[in-house]
Amino acid sequence: MKIVQTADSQPLPLEEQLVGVNAKTGLYPGARSWSGGRFRVLGKGPLESYCYHVMSRTCGGEVFFDEVEKEALRRVIWRMAEFSGIKVVTYCVMRNHFHLLAEVPHRETWLQRFEGPEGEVKLFEHLRTLYSRAYLGLLRDELADLRARGLRVLAEQRVEALKKRFCDLSLFVKEVKERFSRWFNKRRGRKGTLWMDRFKSVLVEGRGEALRTMAAYIDLNPVRAGLVKDPKDYRWCGYAEALGGSRRAQRGLCKAQGKPVDGWKSAGAAEAYRCILHDEGREVKDAQNEKVVRRGVTVESARAVLAERGKLSLGELVRHRVRYFSDGVVLGSQEFVEGIFEAQRDKFSPRRKEGAKQIEESDAPFYALRRLRVSPVG
Repeated sequence: MKIVQTADSQPLPLEEQLVGVNAKTGLYPGARSWSGGRFRVLGKGPLESYCYHVMSRTCGGEVFFDEVEKEALRRVIWRMAEFSGIKVVTYCVMRNHFHLLAEVPHRETWLQRFEGPEGEVKLFEHLRTLYSRAYLGLLRDELADLRARGLRVLAEQRVEALKKRFCDLSLFVKEVKERFSRWFNKRRGRKGTLWMDRFKSVLVEGRGEALRTMAAYIDLNPVRAGLVKDPKDYRWCGYAEALGGSRRAQRGLCKAQGKPVDGWKSAGAAEAYRCILHDEGREVKDAQNEKVVRRGVTVESARAVLAERGKLSLGELVRHRVRYFSDGVVLGSQEFVEGIFEAQRDKFSPRRKEGAKQIEESDAPFYALRRLRVSPVG
């Protein structure tokens, strides 16, 4: 496998390896709705949104991702979801496949945000989530030129072509896979197809037991694969990201449980979901209660979690977030962190006024240089 390294053979910091993933680009040529030839059941009724479980595997399941590549795919999923208007309920990136529970809003309703006199301005603001400033400048010039020449119909068709890329499950998954494949192949120095042509999708009722069960199934994948004993310890899944402080991951899991959108703490969604995971994810043994026939959390672990009603101790919460700190992060008292920040002020944005960020779970004066809920994995 081709890994980018420095002159002294030490791997580059994670953010440097992910430059291509984080970069904003122009429009993919010929982007259109596509389903890979698989018949799909899509929600087209009166509901405001529909939820889908999506799963896609590498070719033959024979290409495996390392930790940097898992992180890259995680980031691509989130960025394309934000651009496409699709909400991530939860996800899990495994070694050779990924699971995603996605909520696709009613397209016409979602597009209303771009209507009215300021609609095109708002559209361009939204496009900044994916496209570079240079590309958007060229697009503005193109539209202005068409309108100046009296070709308003062509200009509107150009705008409508952009809007067609929103709230489309098949196109969203296609672009996630294409964008990641280009970065992955460049990193590995390989050519050819990375993914199987088809991705599986299941339409899931967007509330109640079905949604909770599907979310738990996805977050329990690394436990059932024997990678970790507790889903909180696998950093490339929605549950671990939510525990790491990510608001977007927390809101997705609140949706899965029918809790208020910001009820991760206030409505007890964190504890409730942990109980669900340990209740539904228990290992299964044979009739003699000797051999494990389906891996999962141990009976002892499940009992302990349920006895504590899903609560994690303060130490566990802090350690969990410490595990996601970026390379070179500073930990300590407010005075210590601020001192380091001021000494290296030139490495931070001029808009940043202070360096020390208190760890939310810690009642003690414990600070870090980076706000963890923004960047749980560094």
